[in-house]
Amino acid sequence: MNDLPGFQAVDQYIADHLEESIAELAEYCAQPSVAAQNLGLRECAELVQAMLEKRGFQAEITPTDGAPVVFAQRGGAGTPGADRVLLIYNHYDVQPPEPLELWESPPYQLTRRDGKLYARGVSDDKGQLTSRLLAIDALLATFGELPCTIKFVVEGEEEVSSLHLKDYIEANQEKLAADACIWEFGGVDHRGVPMQYLGLRGICYVELSVETAKIDAHSGLGGSIFPNAAWRLTWALSSLKGPDERIRIPGFYDSVVPPSDYDCELMAALNEVADEYKERYGIEYFLKGMTGGPELRIAEVFEPTCTICGLNSGYQGPGPKTVLPARASAKVDFRLVPNQKPEEVLAQLRAHLDAEGFSDVHVELLGAEPPARTDPNHPFVNQVVELAEPVYGMPMQKVPMTGGSGPNHPFIETLGLPVVTAGAGYPGSQAHAPNENLRIDLYQQHARHMARVIYAFGNP
Repeated sequence: MNDLPGFQAVDQYIADHLEESIAELAEYCAQPSVAAQNLGLRECAELVQAMLEKRGFQAEITPTDGAPVVFAQRGGAGTPGADRVLLIYNHYDVQPPEPLELWESPPYQLTRRDGKLYARGVSDDKGQLTSRLLAIDALLATFGELPCTIKFVVEGEEEVSSLHLKDYIEANQEKLAADACIWEFGGVDHRGVPMQYLGLRGICYVELSVETAKIDAHSGLGGSIFPNAAWRLTWALSSLKGPDERIRIPGFYDSVVPPSDYDCELMAALNEVADEYKERYGIEYFLKGMTGGPELRIAEVFEPTCTICGLNSGYQGPGPKTVLPARASAKVDFRLVPNQKPEEVLAQLRAHLDAEGFSDVHVELLGAEPPARTDPNHPFVNQVVELAEPVYGMPMQKVPMTGGSGPNHPFIETLGLPVVTAGAGYPGSQAHAPNENLRIDLYQQHARHMARVIYAFGNP
């Protein structure tokens, strides 16, 4: 593909101002913004507002019942594409940094090592935002104005299932109206091939808990005659899924839409991941006898799941303590595929537990997002895919769904937008783990790609 006109100067600007952008990213990462702990969210929203206003955006902060949302807009005044509107979604909240002892450098102090930048949130998702701002800086410096109208919506609850974003979008549909949307993440696979992820699974995240007594009891006293909360919960959990990996909740699969032939074709074109997964995660085999190939990739994203994420009951310290626990809890997530709905799964779960004799098991909803996806053949998708080639040396590879979840549903279904991914991520970013990092070369490449996407969007 031939490159766009004037982009040698754009790329040169990005290279010349890379260190300034990294300094801005360092300030951004230095501000803690942990949604799970309600830590620093207002302060970080104000920092985002200031960064956008620095570029001439009109920016505002809207409070919600949780973290505030930042909205900003700048029009390409006087340009042919000014009536074209590109919405960019990012989030400023990050995962908790714990366990702190596993960090090789302070989590809120941006540190450079071996061509990478380390800090909590540097990849997910603060570096994605500042690299996009670097792209905007380059366009303004080269062409004098943006080629289209750009809107930003930057929220602070993505890491806790975007609890209030849906309501914000529904209340501000006119303000957020656009022609297309760039999502918060993206990047390359382990081969360095840029990937275009076009859908997200939904999620229904719950905590199951049961209390069988007011206090823990001596296991010698109560073991034969008292109900045991840990056993109650274990039996309840075992009713959810069998050794065949089939989820046993009645009606759970009724709404599932299988992948289309084109979906399967796109998944079959992807690189083999079996050996890479085994090496990276230290696993010896895959479920249901799968060995790799398209079958593994399709199952990874197009099958719904029931995952026990954590268990807690009784004594778990060093040495023995003979105790019969009074309370037990487990965090469980259900990853959902089109057209499953979190509220339906929640109702099915409650009905199943009651029918199985576990009406004493309490269900608390911790987070919910429906699945959603964009048509892989949408013209904007193809444009973003093709514009990666001058930067990465190859077009993006389309992936119709990815296994994770996010708040793309209201953007696709409420605002009616095609949602595409582009970013600076890579498989070794350790986004939710200690030593989260971002490769500087990918940070620069993402800025170059974004500049081309914005320019071409305004000059169709």
